[in-house]
Amino acid sequence: MTGYGHGEAVAGDLKFVVELSSVNRKQSDVVVNLPRKLIELEGSLRKAVAGRISRGRVSVLVTVESTEGRHGALELDEPLAGQYRDAMETLSRVLGKELHLEPSDLLRAPGVFTIAEVPLEPESARPVLEEALGKALEVLIDMQQREGSHLAEDIGSRLGLVGKELASVRKLAPRVAETYRTNLHKRLEEAGIPVALDDERILKEIGLFADRCDITEELTRLESHLNQFGDYLDSDQSAGRPMDFLSQEIHRELNTIGSKANDAAITQHVVNSKTEMEKVREQVQNIQ
Repeated sequence: MTGYGHGEAVAGDLKFVVELSSVNRKQSDVVVNLPRKLIELEGSLRKAVAGRISRGRVSVLVTVESTEGRHGALELDEPLAGQYRDAMETLSRVLGKELHLEPSDLLRAPGVFTIAEVPLEPESARPVLEEALGKALEVLIDMQQREGSHLAEDIGSRLGLVGKELASVRKLAPRVAETYRTNLHKRLEEAGIPVALDDERILKEIGLFADRCDITEELTRLESHLNQFGDYLDSDQSAGRPMDFLSQEIHRELNTIGSKANDAAITQHVVNSKTEMEKVREQVQNIQ
């Protein structure tokens, strides 16, 4: 699920800032960007995020700032500056031409002036960084939960539509065998083959057809799956993967009903149900 979280924690004159951003992805993927001196904390941060966010790609950006607005002190490497001066004098003698070392040359010379890095010790930074991460996770999860409530509402309404379609199918199912019986007699009469309504062969054929097109078990399983879906929507636990599995099972049962029912009206209800379930499955991919 998409979301953004920001968290800060202060230790001494240093402020640790953690920014989290997540985008939809079926599996879990955590990318951590840390200052070089804190790189050894990457594994623990990734584990902490994965423990709270089970699906999606989460980017973790950690920055360390000075609370006084300074990122480090300017340092002058005097010995190195002296080496540049000596090198310029040597070059003057070699070329037989007097060369002058200007202050601006030293400003551009690599290593003469540097900005001291903010002092960071991984173990002392760990608790402060974890505090900032915890705050960022709370904000991110809160945003995801708000999005999740909208998704749950949408999914619930679509499952309700599927339930209505299946209720119509259940009403139509008993009529399938009777319709087949009527059509069978009609075709025999049109073919000039008079057969009594209670003819054993006709009754046997109708019985075999009724057995082949019986969808009672599929309807029962579908009702069970829809009820489970509703339970997952009401649960506070991560349910994205179970709901993804249920979506596949519901789609499979609908396909079976469509192939067994041998009835145009039932087929239309099945098509309507599959259309709604495709939309549900797309939404489920975004749920933890």
